[in-house]
Amino acid sequence: MMPTRSNILGGGMSNNKVKYSRLAADDDGYIDLQFKKSPPKVPYKAIALATFLFLIGSLLIIIGALLLAGSIEVEHPDRTIPVLIIGILVFLPGFYHLRIAYYASKGYRGYSYDDIPDFGD
Repeated sequence: MMPTRSNILGGGMSNNKVKYSRLAADDDGYIDLQFKKSPPKVPYKAIALATFLFLIGSLLIIIGALLLAGSIEVEHPDRTIPVLIIGILVFLPGFYHLRIAYYASKGYRGYSYDDIPDFGD
């Protein structure tokens, strides 16, 4: 006679000692803890770098504009445009990341600190 499947497990052990209970009808198998977000990790180094780029870029834009307008006398006026271009190129990433950091700190929808690179911290 062959043993039935309900009485013997694969290893030949009886499963009579296993106690089962019914799940609640309203239980969907999830717990609230798995849906809670951890507090955001603020990338301080990246925000400091963005602030530095923003300030240096602003300074270079102001100096380039003053050079271009002639308020500051220079020996070679053809060197004023590169100062302005470098200022713009340094200013833009700093402004972009500072804007994201500001909106993330204020809790605006669609902005988070995850959008700012953290340089492996």
